Amino acid sequence: MPLKSFIDVPRESHFPIQNLPFGIFRPRTGAARVGVAIGEYVVDLAALEQKEHFALGQDRQLFSTDSLNAFLALGRPAWRETRAILQHLLAADTPTLRDDSALRDRVFYAQKDVTMQLPARIGDYTDFYSSYHHAHNVGTMLRGPENALMPNWKWLPVAYHGRASSIVVSGTEVRRPHGQIKPPDTSAPVLGPTKSLDYELEMAFLIGPGNSLGEPVAIDRAIDHIFGFVLMNDWSARDIQAWEYQPLGPFLAKNFCTSISPWVVTLEALEPFRKPLLPQDPAPLPYLHLTNDFTYDIHLEARLQTAKLNVPHIITRTNFQSLYWSISQQLAHHAVSGCNLQPGDLLASGTISGAAEESRGCMLELTWRGANPLKLPNGETRKWLEDGDELTITGWCEEDGYRVGFGEVAGRVLPPL
Repeated sequence: MPLKSFIDVPRESHFPIQNLPFGIFRPRTGAARVGVAIGEYVVDLAALEQKEHFALGQDRQLFSTDSLNAFLALGRPAWRETRAILQHLLAADTPTLRDDSALRDRVFYAQKDVTMQLPARIGDYTDFYSSYHHAHNVGTMLRGPENALMPNWKWLPVAYHGRASSIVVSGTEVRRPHGQIKPPDTSAPVLGPTKSLDYELEMAFLIGPGNSLGEPVAIDRAIDHIFGFVLMNDWSARDIQAWEYQPLGPFLAKNFCTSISPWVVTLEALEPFRKPLLPQDPAPLPYLHLTNDFTYDIHLEARLQTAKLNVPHIITRTNFQSLYWSISQQLAHHAVSGCNLQPGDLLASGTISGAAEESRGCMLELTWRGANPLKLPNGETRKWLEDGDELTITGWCEEDGYRVGFGEVAGRVLPPL
């Protein structure tokens, strides 16, 4: 029999009792603290902690802080224990919260009445390039279909180190950045605001326990270091990127803003939606080989809202399953050099694109570098994002009458200073 809560959760909600994602919320009065989402509510874990509903070591202030880092460091046994306690407390047949109105008043907040913050103190951020279709499309634009993929792409999960300080929570506005741009009809670059602002539909996972400097993480233990997922928009300035990335990777084209959703969906919540990883050819090197490696069936959408559109228009429909490299492979490769990952580090997938045109995860692909402008229902067109545009990414898994969702990550483009 499906697990039920005494909290009324609509079928289309992203946050049933089967999910219970973690985040950091700040009520109208009081300090920020750890909560989980259920339906339209936030459950205050600090209040439950004060009532001694958790026994996670000696720390009695684990959830009265403004980040998940201390909880992330505890590892999977503690995460599972906490999730089990919460599911029990929120279950329809458990009277502890259901029948205690005074305790419910202390523990439950309406999501509309709180402010969400970044879920963790993100010390380091790495962005992978793990979608075959995205890499092939971009390579085809630059080098032609016969040389679309670089020689190393199917041998290792390509990535670059991003800028952690400019990661922002959903709802934060995005200022159009300046940078050096080399127009095709000039002999020298110019400094100015990007004219090719783009979104990238991505997902990212937060690191739990880290590894010591100099000690790789075996791929069959990689999953023990991963807490859960958020949605991500890796805002990109394509004209700045085209000039600066020779020969190194993205810099100013990416470091001005990266948006993530506030709720972290745990791997335990995603377990029913595991799927086999797509076949890889050539076979990966042994340190990247995991028997029965897996991915997740997560439906993803990007929606564009302009000042003249009455309702947001879906411009991308794709799925996390289309990624070539798995999260275990990404983590194992990241640490094989002895790089020390730490609690709260963020590792992102790169743009998630599928084979169909509608599943392309950025404007660069959707408009084929601006050559085929995107047509909107009201007659507007877009080669790239314009000032005032709002881009929203959402995603969910679905099974047996309930969804496990991620909420959304949204941002509106502001004009340059």
